[in-house]
Amino acid sequence: MFDDPRSGDDPRDRHDRNRDHGADPRDLFTRDLELPRGPEREIVHDVRGREFTLRGSESRTLATVGAFRVVSSRDLSDNDGRPADPRSGDLRHLREQALIRTVRLDGRRDVAVVLTKKGRDLLESHRRDTSRERSHEGGDLRHQTFYAELKKPREVEHDSQVYWAYLREAEKLTERGARIGQVVLDYELKREYQQWLHERDKGHHDADGRPDREPGEIEDWAREHDLPYFDEQVHFPDLRIEYELSNGRWDHVDVEVTTLHYRGAHGAAASRSGFSSYRGSSARLRGAGGGARGGGGRTGEGLAEELLK
Repeated sequence: MFDDPRSGDDPRDRHDRNRDHGADPRDLFTRDLELPRGPEREIVHDVRGREFTLRGSESRTLATVGAFRVVSSRDLSDNDGRPADPRSGDLRHLREQALIRTVRLDGRRDVAVVLTKKGRDLLESHRRDTSRERSHEGGDLRHQTFYAELKKPREVEHDSQVYWAYLREAEKLTERGARIGQVVLDYELKREYQQWLHERDKGHHDADGRPDREPGEIEDWAREHDLPYFDEQVHFPDLRIEYELSNGRWDHVDVEVTTLHYRGAHGAAASRSGFSSYRGSSARLRGAGGGARGGGGRTGEGLAEELLK
């Protein structure tokens, strides 16, 4: 079961301990960025020559928010290691530079944090070329995708919890000695699927916009990508974490988060997919290779956590 960050042993504290061993999963998203890492702010420029100042904790916040599109302020850490406060410290500094914006979460003290296009441009301006390193690492690693602005404003409460679910599952993986390679959001998985669906339409002036794929082909595609297929459609997790085991084998775990707004057909589909389903602000985890992986959830303020049978 996921730990509530307001009580007990917070996984953020355990990540601080793991950082001494170079295993902090929060550092994954700055791995390929040439941005400040230290405690003092430094001047950086984007590709347009615009000037900003950042310190290490702010670089991490930008990269984390960009990787997950939207993150709760409560799940981010300030320079002093405390939960980020949108009214001061790192978040205020980043907001004043128009690199992030915050979105109110109804009935909660924390806010959702998203990158602005200017914030994403800054990250993209400081990528380093890692193609040679990645070609030797294996696992078909690709550049981490960074997102700006909200895509689904009505689902911000749900989407802001995906990063917490990542932290909790990443903790389990690092305890097993696994090395996390990258994370892939549902946006990217769905985009890849749509490109494949319409691949045959390219160059055809008479294409009607409907995919020219048979159900059997779609089912095969889902199987090849280790995704559940039923009711004549592919079902996608919120997040896929790809990692390397100590023996060099690559694998992945799919993570799904559900809130009180995700009921009815969505909840039934999640259950049928083999996800461990929770009501409230809790999370569901599905391991690679099918079947339930167990897991748990984080209870939001005023929301009950109930296991769906």
